Amino acid sequence: MNSNAIKLGPARAPARAMLRATGLDDAAIARPLVAVIHTWTDVSPCNLTLRALAQHVREGVHAGGGTPVEFNTIAVTDGIAMGSDGMRASLASRETIADSIELAVRGHCLDAMVLLVGCDKTIPAAAMAAARLDIPTVVLYGGTILPGHCERDGSDRALTVQDVFEAVGAHAAGRIDDAELHRIESHACPGAGACGGQFTANTMAMVLTFLGLSPLQLNDIPAMHPGKAAAARACGELVMQRLHDGAASPRALLTPASLRNAARAVSATAGSTNAALHLLAIAHEAGVPFDLEEFEAAARHTPVIADLKPGGRYTAAEMFEHGGVALVARELRAAGLIEDVPTVTGRGFFAELDEVETAAQQDVVRPVHAPLKPRGGYSVLYGDLAPDGCIVKLAGHGRERFEGPARVFDFEEAAFAAVQARQVRAGDVVVIRFEGPAGGPGMREMLAVTAALVGQGLGDDVALLTDGRFSGATHGFMVGHVCPEAAHGGPIARLRDGDVVRIDVATRRLDVDADLAARPPARIAPRVATGVLAKYARSVGPASRGAVTAPGPLDAPVDRGIPSVLRVDDALAPA
Repeated sequence: MNSNAIKLGPARAPARAMLRATGLDDAAIARPLVAVIHTWTDVSPCNLTLRALAQHVREGVHAGGGTPVEFNTIAVTDGIAMGSDGMRASLASRETIADSIELAVRGHCLDAMVLLVGCDKTIPAAAMAAARLDIPTVVLYGGTILPGHCERDGSDRALTVQDVFEAVGAHAAGRIDDAELHRIESHACPGAGACGGQFTANTMAMVLTFLGLSPLQLNDIPAMHPGKAAAARACGELVMQRLHDGAASPRALLTPASLRNAARAVSATAGSTNAALHLLAIAHEAGVPFDLEEFEAAARHTPVIADLKPGGRYTAAEMFEHGGVALVARELRAAGLIEDVPTVTGRGFFAELDEVETAAQQDVVRPVHAPLKPRGGYSVLYGDLAPDGCIVKLAGHGRERFEGPARVFDFEEAAFAAVQARQVRAGDVVVIRFEGPAGGPGMREMLAVTAALVGQGLGDDVALLTDGRFSGATHGFMVGHVCPEAAHGGPIARLRDGDVVRIDVATRRLDVDADLAARPPARIAPRVATGVLAKYARSVGPASRGAVTAPGPLDAPVDRGIPSVLRVDDALAPA
């Protein structure tokens, strides 16, 4: 056991003394020490249940013969930070969460871990930490929020936080009044759980299932469902089984095949484009070659078959009622679009899938031969403005080409103010730059802007182009992750108002009618000079490679002529 390093032998008496002070006896110290790590906070509904779920995980670890050791790490909630300066902290928090999990587990030489996650960045961070540590690990998603309900025009309308963002735009356009905005705001989020559509949190929870890091079905259970506690206990028991048999370590699960499966599931559900950023980061941590072209291949071969918000009709909780992501997996398997891969249960994904019962009649997920849309919910483009690639989101509209004059803004707030002032017109291409990983810093999401456009009825008539990101709740003709970013002198920094921008999915091009080489790039002063965001800006890589800050197994080590690992015994050995 890893934990023997801190608990065996006379020299470890001080460590054992401190463990005793926490209430552990000889028997508890002798058992495997299992980390139970959660991202609980009461600032948002997304992570609100995780501390309580951790107690059920602890019961499962105890039942399996282990001793649980509980830690808490941070979360930054996008739905609250969105549109504010606080959003710069969101993507950077992914690295901090992964780092803190790694440090807590390494620092205490723990034997296994169960990770409980809720909102957007906590989910990929858990997978990244699992890949780094490569010890027996189970990840459990706290679950989706249930849909809110608001009666309007004689019908009971299901709501998510997406509707509140879009109501802000409708309010600015005079389409709803203060009272109606307040009514939507008051009913959209009825309790605990992460945002309810196939936004980033639910997309990434599904990704964990297809990667095999989470048991099939358990992530689907909504946060407030009575079955969630039993799921948490089962994860505690499961991690002990993996510790005893040594099967299904995270890096054994994170393979090219499982990553491709996950990318195709994202495509089939028109999921968040953030999944591309996060899957690239997870692959980096696992040392698996995986690049942007994998997502283009996934989208070209995998149609949209799930009728989920933001572009569709249903929430994640409603899909759960009919069978959850197993509905998607079954259709993809029937069409030969996914491969069988190992999972954390110790069994293959297809064997697990065969045991899932789903509704006989449902219209949330369609067969691949009768899809909602013939190709996936995103595409990877290159061209004059994105020589290193970008991602266009196709969910919610059928267009594959857009051409119009650029309206250039150097930060999100300026673009949002212009939209709210009704200064953006149909046919415009709104460009928001200096919002990339380094330039933002933090690669903010643009949901406030995109939702305001939708709320004003311009969602299908305006394109948006940015080196930042989009929320999973975004729909419309949106191009994000433009690389190289403006802060690194990318072509987007040379755009000017009025330049005619062409977005063409069929040719996979993002071009402009202007001689960019003849212009100097625009420059802005760094927005953050001190603290964690300044450090992040200096170390973060491009979005096209996952916006990671830590070296991965495939990165060449620097040879400084010293051993990579110096054992304590070696240091104390006599000369």
